[in-house]
Amino acid sequence: MWAEYSNANPGRVRLCPEYTVERFGDSADLADALLHEVIHGRKRATSTLAREFLDDGQSLPRIGSHWIACDGSGTPRVILKSVEFRIGDFNSADADFARDEGEDDRSLESWRTEHRKYWRRTETARGRTWSEEDEIVFERFVPVWPPAHAGLRP
Repeated sequence: MWAEYSNANPGRVRLCPEYTVERFGDSADLADALLHEVIHGRKRATSTLAREFLDDGQSLPRIGSHWIACDGSGTPRVILKSVEFRIGDFNSADADFARDEGEDDRSLESWRTEHRKYWRRTETARGRTWSEEDEIVFERFVPVWPPAHAGLRP
């Protein structure tokens, strides 16, 4: 998938050749559900605890960087490009970001409820306690490949 994208978009790749391969969430079912929202246009943002990047041996993303989003089985499905990035705490999330993250009813209240549950669960699994003061990476993205998902014409 990356080779096809690179061949079709050499300028974009030269500007920012870094990419990661990952999936959304902490389970195959959640990865599939969130990827569905990306592919169907509802989800254009994601939030990740900053320390997860360190845990996974990755650098923080930067604007223009790419990631290959996989489904729950690990199959690459879409390439995303980061277009906005900031670090803040839990209470810095706003209604616009919650809407762009595209989950549940897309409200800030729902975003807070579901992300509290998610980070408590995932941090407990890592042997840590989650706090609303922990640094969170707030990232907006656009799908760029394959063309059907990017809205591009081949």
